[in-house]
Amino acid sequence: MPILTLTTDIGQQDYLAGAIKGQFVQAHPGCNIVDISHYLSPYNYLQAAYICTNAFKHFPQGTFHFIIVNMFDAPGGTMLLAMHDHQYIACPDNGILTMITGTRPRQLVALPLPDGSKGLLDYTKTVAAAFGRLHTGEQLESLGTAPATINEKYPLRSTFGADWIEGQIIFIDNFENVVVNITREDFESQRKGRRFKIVFTREVIETLSDNYSSVNEGELLAWFNSSGFLEIAMRGGKMAGLFGLQGFSEKQHAGTAFQNKWFYQTVRIFFE
Repeated sequence: MPILTLTTDIGQQDYLAGAIKGQFVQAHPGCNIVDISHYLSPYNYLQAAYICTNAFKHFPQGTFHFIIVNMFDAPGGTMLLAMHDHQYIACPDNGILTMITGTRPRQLVALPLPDGSKGLLDYTKTVAAAFGRLHTGEQLESLGTAPATINEKYPLRSTFGADWIEGQIIFIDNFENVVVNITREDFESQRKGRRFKIVFTREVIETLSDNYSSVNEGELLAWFNSSGFLEIAMRGGKMAGLFGLQGFSEKQHAGTAFQNKWFYQTVRIFFE
């Protein structure tokens, strides 16, 4: 039974999510549809990539992942279909593909859209048809044409100095815990056994916890979560709201307003 995952920014208040599922069921009545999220933040590629990357790795080979985020952000409305790590990824050609994969996949096609395609369901119907054809034995390369170029965006990396590392807030979860793009590997590589201070706004954390139960109610904690990224939180409290922390936005612009927001979108670790 083929598996299809859906990750979108369209919400579930109207008929669209259900209509898209109907298109895939028509293309392959035996498919198993899994919702990852329908509440991606508009224009937040970092958030989408974090969610998709960490969800996809738990699915079996051959899974078909369909991502709808900022569908009409890029001109042309091209839909891409790629094979990466033995899984299929379909998405708009707006940079989200390389944000998820970290590279341009070798097996990649642009799906042909019927003349007159305008609305979301015209585009999703094309992807559903490709899904059905894949699972009746067609090869990926027969479903479209290899694009000469695609829009490429890549995840932000933390920055380093001799005695510090700085990361951006890439995700804030439903409990307002804050995830930063500093990995355990990068942390240990820079730390070199030294003491450290995790600094955000005017707060400081000087120890790492194993999980949320490591501290008392109302205390701050930092730990490396199951995705391997630094997470800072307050046990029983809403970390982001209490300290004014915000997810990094690619739509920010230079200037004073940006500099003020940057202060609330970054976390720095000092080593001594």
